[in-house]
Amino acid sequence: MLNILAGDYYIPDLNLPNEERPIGKYGQMHREHLKEHNPMRFNDLVLVGQLWTYLADLNEQAQDRLSLIVEQIKVAEGVTEELKAANQMAWIRAMNSIHNRAEEIVLEEIVYR
Repeated sequence: MLNILAGDYYIPDLNLPNEERPIGKYGQMHREHLKEHNPMRFNDLVLVGQLWTYLADLNEQAQDRLSLIVEQIKVAEGVTEELKAANQMAWIRAMNSIHNRAEEIVLEEIVYR
């Protein structure tokens, strides 16, 4: 981090990255977790201008992991398109259950670490 002389004082030259990606649901959850449980890490990320990029990366990782886990559980439990065509309500119940379990895993593995 560079410092700029302003009068008699040196102040940090803060340049924020040009990050366009959203932080999403999991990024917001992790931000709140950092604020509460690891405020020094949160402040470090803010001061170096990397918080938004860090949270956007984490959100993408969490979404990718969630999709992977959902697909793996669907295969393991035999939840198929045939079930969807034959009994839509059973398929919806199964998919909701799978999504909720997969999200719990993602929250434990990525968001609240």
